[in-house]
Amino acid sequence: MPNRTHTKRHPHDDAPDTADAFRELAALPAGPRRDALRARIVEAWLPMADRLAGRFRNRGENHEDLRQVAALGLVKAVDRYDPARGHAFESYAVPTVTGEIKRHFRDHMWTLHVPRRVQDLRNRVRIAGQELSQTVSGRSPTVAEMAERAQLSEEDVRTGLEALESFSALSLDAELPGGEDGYSLSDALGAVDPALATVVDREAVRPRLAALPERERAILYMRFFGDMTQSRIAERLGISQMHVSRLISRCCDRLREQVLREPLR
Repeated sequence: MPNRTHTKRHPHDDAPDTADAFRELAALPAGPRRDALRARIVEAWLPMADRLAGRFRNRGENHEDLRQVAALGLVKAVDRYDPARGHAFESYAVPTVTGEIKRHFRDHMWTLHVPRRVQDLRNRVRIAGQELSQTVSGRSPTVAEMAERAQLSEEDVRTGLEALESFSALSLDAELPGGEDGYSLSDALGAVDPALATVVDREAVRPRLAALPERERAILYMRFFGDMTQSRIAERLGISQMHVSRLISRCCDRLREQVLREPLR
């Protein structure tokens, strides 16, 4: 059977006549001949895939990358199409290719994961805003106007407007709007409190410190909380510096042993 891929009139001007080729493809077993026919069918339909990719221009993605995604959707459509169902290939291919492009935007273009419903709201609000901007002059469309145009509630429009600003994330080095002093987003971020790392240790040792004899507790307080030297502590208590050193070492070893011996809860 000849492989006919000549062009004739279809609902889509760039839709080639590949009905016979698809029937032959369905009958052929896997092999070089089938692969070659499949490649010719894909090549014949590529202009339509490119046209569909063109609908998504100026949305933040490189057009050549969109053409590649559309071509991938076309290959999937060719592989999954069943001519025995009696439907024209283009009626199956167009939503398949379009869906592949939309999935690409949903899965790869958003910096943060956004629910699909919010993504759809963003698209509807964006289109409504573009259409209204051609009818109103000197101002931006109001939320109420966009809600009426997109047939959405005003709350959904506000959600879509917020999503318009969430498609991509700003660099932390980006200067804050309206600022002229070089103040960036990273300057507004908080830092981890280094004391947080010692919270568990402090709470674990607190009851053991309270159980120490008064003199040992006073020595540890003066040394670690009063930041006093061992010689000053010895002078205040009327004992030798060596004795203070031995008491501090003995108390610390005892506290460490008690804390480490306690089973985890």
